Amino acid sequence: MGKHLLAIDQGTTGSTAIVMSQSGTTLGKATVEFPQHFPQPGWVEHDPEDIWKSVSVAVERALAQAKIDGRDIAGIGITNQRETTVLWERASGRPIYNAIVWQCRRTAEACHRIKALGFADKVRKCTGLVVDAYFSGTKIAWILDHVEGARARADKSELAFGTMDSFLIHRLTGGAVHATDVTNASRTLLMDLEKLAWDKDMLALFGVPESVLPQIVPSAGPIGVTQNVGFLPDGVPIAGVAGDQQAALFGQACFAEGDAKCTYGTGAFVLMNLGQVPTRSKNGLVTTVAWSILGKTTYAFEGSAFVAGAAVQWLRDGLGIIRSAEEIESLARTVPSTDGVVFVPALAGLGAPYWDQDARGTITGITRGTTAAHLARATLEAIAFEVWDLLEAMTSDAQRSTNTLKVDGGAAKNDLLVQFQADIAQAQAVRPVDIESTGRGAAMLAGVGLGLLDLDAAATMIRLDKTFEPHMSDTERAGHIRRWEGAIARTRSSPLSI
Repeated sequence: MGKHLLAIDQGTTGSTAIVMSQSGTTLGKATVEFPQHFPQPGWVEHDPEDIWKSVSVAVERALAQAKIDGRDIAGIGITNQRETTVLWERASGRPIYNAIVWQCRRTAEACHRIKALGFADKVRKCTGLVVDAYFSGTKIAWILDHVEGARARADKSELAFGTMDSFLIHRLTGGAVHATDVTNASRTLLMDLEKLAWDKDMLALFGVPESVLPQIVPSAGPIGVTQNVGFLPDGVPIAGVAGDQQAALFGQACFAEGDAKCTYGTGAFVLMNLGQVPTRSKNGLVTTVAWSILGKTTYAFEGSAFVAGAAVQWLRDGLGIIRSAEEIESLARTVPSTDGVVFVPALAGLGAPYWDQDARGTITGITRGTTAAHLARATLEAIAFEVWDLLEAMTSDAQRSTNTLKVDGGAAKNDLLVQFQADIAQAQAVRPVDIESTGRGAAMLAGVGLGLLDLDAAATMIRLDKTFEPHMSDTERAGHIRRWEGAIARTRSSPLSI
């Protein structure tokens, strides 16, 4: 057996491979982007073959950078964009349609119909989730209903469904294993949150045949071994799997009840460790599986803001205000404030705690004096406000305040954003040296699954970079919050309905 761990972090815009020592040192890392497809307004797709190619190239480059070959890998950990849905032929492994991405809103009307029929409470009670196009269930049904012959083929067990972890496991094992870990299964609207099994009532409600579903497995432990993939030798064990946000929670060592983290990526995702009781939210959050390891299941509250880093990308690609995402901080720092400008980046609807599929982005407070710098600063502040909304809901549901928020993800490099987050949340914001907590979490889970690490040893893999203390006055903070809440009210398309 080799001595290093390989993390495959399959994200929304690219795939990253990280070769990591058992002490947590990154030996090699590579990211390969792939195209995004927008066939209609509100629709988002990926070609699964592009994703597979990006993973293979990223792994090859990371191994080369680490100056090792696949025989030095003890095991693989996988983390992934979660609700993104793909169906493929069991015999050939070929997808029958592009992957429908978690951001895609094409099934919003189907979700409206299910809620109108009065099933929202039943879905929440069973799955911990709200009925929303974000999750996988309605995406599966859409593909089965819109690809000619798909339902008939599914009934004959010719097709397989998976989130991206399942697709990669199937490819990495040469088609031998069709499995998903419990964290990804908990994002489908199809799994009973307490039984950790597919629920027949949910399958019937969402129109998903049991024949397409993968086996649900723990987040750490042997799942399968590589076979005929080319860029890795046969026999390397896959030993850890978790959806990206759960992997980040694990990668930030949020092992104690009440520990919370925020990952700033394409969206912003806040998770709080709930321990072993799957408490349901009364404030628009979802309850999800954090991980299942060593025979124990840990749950989490989660709040998702659909657009965070994607708002910065919009400033770059849509408006041309900046040439690179990294420029936004220096531009925003050229003004002392937004001068009253508030941006609500509901570019794909509003996620938690509002769950308003039809909301659209709003910018308020614009005057003749408004500049690109004001809008840049308002964009960074908007991300922090979205996270504050989620933390407020968690504080109410968990009946405990969050005094420390662990932060990670690409935008966590931005000191202006993280300091504003600490100020608005009135909490310490703690940033690790390695802000790619998703990949680190996948490697840690693989180490645990192989018996190479326990939780104490895994926690020592994390090194801290900086702690941001809140220092904004109560008066200034109250003014910011008042303007944000006013802008949210203008953005909403309808009263809260989850």
